[in-house]
Amino acid sequence: MSVQHEAPAEGAEEALEVWIDQDLCTGDGICAQYAPEVFELDIDGLAYVKSADDELLQEVGATTPVPLPLLQDVVDSAKECPGDCIHVRRVRDRVEVYGPDAE
Repeated sequence: MSVQHEAPAEGAEEALEVWIDQDLCTGDGICAQYAPEVFELDIDGLAYVKSADDELLQEVGATTPVPLPLLQDVVDSAKECPGDCIHVRRVRDRVEVYGPDAE
């Protein structure tokens, strides 16, 4: 009998990026708890993505690559976010694979 694991979204082996819609962010910080290497709460109480160099990216719609080892943490962040504001999409065609607009 094989153990069933949640399958990664189609294209999970492809380059993915994540962004946060701050207009919907509730500031709960769940994302920063799941993936502190990718998300951080700023002084304004909202979550933002961070660059690979750990720089907070505060521009509207700023994206950052999703490191493969952190994919599940980022996906869990998107699923658990009470504001439904975390969007994970494929880089090549910008199709959302996790988050409120996932196909």
